[in-house]
Amino acid sequence: MRVSLYFLLVWHVKIKAMYENNQTIFTEVILLGFRSSKETSIVLFIFLLIVYILTLFGNLLIITLVCYNKTLHIPMYFFLIQLSISDILLTTDIAPNLLHMLLHKSGKISFTGCIFQQYIFDVMECTECLLLTVMSYDRYLAICNPLHYTSIMNEVFCIKLIICTWLLSIGAMMISSITIAYLDFCGPIIIDHFFCDVSPVLKLSCSYTFLAKLAQFEILLYSVPFILLPFITIIISYSYIIFSILRIPSNTGKKKAFSTCSSHLTVVCIFYVTLIVIYAFPASGQSLTIRKLVSLIYTVGTPLMNPIIYSLRNRDIKIAFAKLRNGLVHF
Repeated sequence: MRVSLYFLLVWHVKIKAMYENNQTIFTEVILLGFRSSKETSIVLFIFLLIVYILTLFGNLLIITLVCYNKTLHIPMYFFLIQLSISDILLTTDIAPNLLHMLLHKSGKISFTGCIFQQYIFDVMECTECLLLTVMSYDRYLAICNPLHYTSIMNEVFCIKLIICTWLLSIGAMMISSITIAYLDFCGPIIIDHFFCDVSPVLKLSCSYTFLAKLAQFEILLYSVPFILLPFITIIISYSYIIFSILRIPSNTGKKKAFSTCSSHLTVVCIFYVTLIVIYAFPASGQSLTIRKLVSLIYTVGTPLMNPIIYSLRNRDIKIAFAKLRNGLVHF
């Protein structure tokens, strides 16, 4: 899927170049990244390399534990596997190129590679928004409507939800990326960031045509079904969940009910806080360094925090890990 999309973007860029013989075609994008001393870059490189390795290990461990332990073959953990896959793809889209920039002090990337990186990033962000929404709906049914939970959240319905989540994200972001690939870039394409985010890429476009306005409108339009509506759905779901938990007479029951959704709620808070800080607040009110650091949190940090949160705050995951470890010891 990723390879075929890459060649599709290459084809679009070549077609665009054929009709722009009178314009200079820029085939490279320069990412400025973190402008720091050699010593700071080395320290940052080592730190991010460790974070990247731990992210891959943590998310792969979650996937292994859920697949290995039959007691975890329930909808909540099926969705958690998808979240781990999304986190692996997100951090792999950003971290290797960032590590290369820190090590070689070179932030050059092909224009097609830049659009492809932005596309994968957008797909993973949209997928995570939808997955967190699906997981909140799952917790709502489990706590607020437990008698009908198994009949509603059956295997077929779960698979349909996951397929729709991935297909919606892949399809919608593909249209957006192809539109951006057709824009005109008339000057040296220099981005003061460590990856090709959609906002700085659009700022470099010199197209004042319908196509440029269309690209900006698409981003605004996609924010409704992929960010705003999921966020509202999560708030409504947890409002019902909190009211249901408060009606439980015993403190033990309340604690047990809340423990089943506390990990997910923590992940939701971290994800949306960083997202709002970056995209909701105006760029003029923040320094570029702060924006880069916050971006680093949700592109590299959040994929690492997700498995840590689910492993530390989830009793089932802890038990599954203990069983797996004991099985490997006795092997």
